[in-house]
Amino acid sequence: MSNTLISAASKSVTQVDTPSSRCLFALGWADITPPSGIYQRMWGAARHDRATGVHRPLRATVALFAPIAADEPVADDALSAISLSKASALLQPSEGTAGGNAKRPPMPLQMLLALDHCVLGAVEHEQLIAHIAEASGQPKESILVVFSHTHAAGLMGLERVSLPGGDLIPGYLRSVAERSVELLKECVARLAPANIVYGQGWCDLAAHRDFFDQELKQFVCGFNPGAASDTTLVVARMTNDQGGLLATLVNYACHPTTLAWDNTLISPDFVGAMREVVEQATGAPCLFLQGACGDLGPREGFVGDTAVADRHGRQLGFAALSALVALPDAGTRFRYTGPVVSGATLGSWAHEPIAPCEAQRSRRWDLWRWRERLQYRQGLPTTGEVEAAWQRLQSDEVSARAAGDAPRASEARAMAERKQRLLHRLSQMPPGDAFPLQVVLWRLGDAFWLGVQGESYSLLQTELRRRFPGTPIVVASIAADWGASYLPSAEVYGTGIYQETIAVVAPGSLEQLITSVATRIAAAGGEPRPLGA
Repeated sequence: MSNTLISAASKSVTQVDTPSSRCLFALGWADITPPSGIYQRMWGAARHDRATGVHRPLRATVALFAPIAADEPVADDALSAISLSKASALLQPSEGTAGGNAKRPPMPLQMLLALDHCVLGAVEHEQLIAHIAEASGQPKESILVVFSHTHAAGLMGLERVSLPGGDLIPGYLRSVAERSVELLKECVARLAPANIVYGQGWCDLAAHRDFFDQELKQFVCGFNPGAASDTTLVVARMTNDQGGLLATLVNYACHPTTLAWDNTLISPDFVGAMREVVEQATGAPCLFLQGACGDLGPREGFVGDTAVADRHGRQLGFAALSALVALPDAGTRFRYTGPVVSGATLGSWAHEPIAPCEAQRSRRWDLWRWRERLQYRQGLPTTGEVEAAWQRLQSDEVSARAAGDAPRASEARAMAERKQRLLHRLSQMPPGDAFPLQVVLWRLGDAFWLGVQGESYSLLQTELRRRFPGTPIVVASIAADWGASYLPSAEVYGTGIYQETIAVVAPGSLEQLITSVATRIAAAGGEPRPLGA
């Protein structure tokens, strides 16, 4: 026993580093709540088309990230001002773009536009980023649009214009684009050196939602108490050089499907109450990024009661605050300082500043943008087949209503909606034998931020974090347009569950994506290391 203790003592960890980033950063947000009466029907089972009111406002949040000079002293305000001046100049439109009159080298800027919406189609997404790029002079590839994925905000597709309330959609989408441009310009003007520290918490709001109905002998999408779920919560705190709080980050994976077909109010679902809890406690804006939630949803979901969504939001908000208040100051580490003889011999630890030469690590910057080619799955229906089925179901609904068969009419209406969405996806899928999945990965000091198209199963984040346990990895799924649909793990294919049946890419696609991302993280020096090393 004594030999074991001696061996263990010789391997004692005497310091715990604080994962951090130092970069140029700015964040701003605006209200983008659509008008009451706009087309809202998101659920096939919904009996309404128009929104009847607003539960909580929707939000657009712009966050800008850019590299900071690697040799810039953290505490030198004069140099910080110089860096800000250079950044502002580089971010102005270059020659040949709106408002530009000088040639300048492009700055590796990354813009996050987080919207309180479910998804956008390929056409709507392209129009949004094209408008932002043209009006701001920034390249389209620097703009990453991500979604909170709330299912209570409405389905803002131009193909819905002819439906009740759909006439409000085009004008609303233009207003979102214009407000996004305003936010981007405001953030460029405020771009400044910032320190980001990362932490990890736990919240059991999210539950596994691939459930097998024994009586019906089929999988359904709903709470599965017999399966484990990813409860990981990643948080970050952004501060300026004077220690002032600029913003917080909450990165969590859970489908915002608390509110469903019985809800007629515009709502960010649980995200709204979560932000309220965090912002009231911190006094700073909170950026929410939806994680890889393809197989995760709230235990209590698919209801019409907004109080349940607020309760879920408070649950996540308090969990986030618990993790945020535990974060140490930027530029410090927790170090063992030696024994103190008291009633017992105690081991003393203290937070200490790191040396300037070590602070360079937090300023590392790498940026990758690529299209991961994922093979289309075999047997995808043609648009003609789906359109014929859609029209047949619409006729079935009319016949059922005429016969007074309300249940059959309701089911036909829901199935017709499903076919309409499939038809919309198929019509916008890129040609060829593979789907070019949009991926953005950027390194900020000790952390990696990942934005990926589609609704990945949580394996994406759990496997990356397993491979790189000492590296904070922020995962933002539901990026760009929804053309990629779901990315289930390989073993889910063939089960017949909804997420698998509408997936357009072949089995193994998610695993291919994980390998591709992990390869880049490893190449950038994100090699696995033990926590606290």
